[in-house]
Amino acid sequence: MSYYKAKIVDLSFEEAIQKATDELKKVGFGVLTEIDVKETLKKKIDVDFRNYKILGACNPKFAHKALTVEDKIGVLLPCNVIVQETEDGKVEVAIMNPAEAMSVVGNEELNPIATEVNKLLETALENI
Repeated sequence: MSYYKAKIVDLSFEEAIQKATDELKKVGFGVLTEIDVKETLKKKIDVDFRNYKILGACNPKFAHKALTVEDKIGVLLPCNVIVQETEDGKVEVAIMNPAEAMSVVGNEELNPIATEVNKLLETALENI
């Protein structure tokens, strides 16, 4: 099982960010953080990098369930979604696989939560 799932979209970089945010919202996720990797790398180490943003998505209901089962699970939250321009100029959206990420914890009570979250993220990705 892979730690992510991705697809190339027929949208501009900014349109893909907006569409990802909208589709995440439809399945109960809000974007808590937005990290502009391009801007950060330029500012911090003067490196030019392609357009690349990390969206920190959270579904409060599932976050609460996971935190109730495993109080340190916050180190794996929120669920990250990336939007990036590829080297050939296309735009890719990728989602993390929470089932894979949470498998390292070794708490089987997290499995059904991670599976449900994964399905929601995949639905959002499919609809972008």
